[in-house]
Amino acid sequence: MSQRDQDIYTSAPLRSLLAQETVVLAPGLQRCAGSHALLLSVAREDVPPVLPLLGNWTRLNMAAGGYGGDVRAHGDEALPFLDDAFDLVLMRHALEVSSAPQALLEEATRVLAPGGVLALTGLHPFSAWMPWMLWRMRGHGLAVHSPILLERWVRRFELDIERVERVGALWPGGRVGLDASHAFGGGYVLIARKRRRIATPIRLKSKPVPAPVSVGLAPGARRNTAS
Repeated sequence: MSQRDQDIYTSAPLRSLLAQETVVLAPGLQRCAGSHALLLSVAREDVPPVLPLLGNWTRLNMAAGGYGGDVRAHGDEALPFLDDAFDLVLMRHALEVSSAPQALLEEATRVLAPGGVLALTGLHPFSAWMPWMLWRMRGHGLAVHSPILLERWVRRFELDIERVERVGALWPGGRVGLDASHAFGGGYVLIARKRRRIATPIRLKSKPVPAPVSVGLAPGARRNTAS
């Protein structure tokens, strides 16, 4: 997807959808705690949510052919972070513009710490938004994945799904309630948690126990009763 095509995410309808996703995500993310979180977003000016129990955010935006933001890297390379580096990874429409979405999701899981939360948002392929998106993109391809497929990928990477929900207006420019949820909304949110590693118990070696030493009389001996 070219940078020009990505500019659609700065349009008023998609800015509104991003805001509605934030509203729906907020209750599930407020419990996230730790020192570092990663925001991987298609929107260049996207701002991470304020979470009181998380200290620092690293922000990456999906630029044409790579990543921009706090760190710059080529899009066909692994994410430039160590394993288990983040307590929360928030991916906002990032899979839609990735040339290798499944590999990107696997990388996001790699940098997520055990017990950490992965949050995904995106456009729902079976919604009234899709004709509008295709028209705005002038027929260019759009990699939109159904939540059912994403659930399958997420489980393959050893994460447990906690929540999947449709969000946003029924069509671009439409209105939703205060909770931003809609059974036929144009977007979705998916929250999953990375499984903690099972500790392997150490096999203890048996230690021989010495036989007790008897301090009494030998068998057959008589106690001297003489005073």
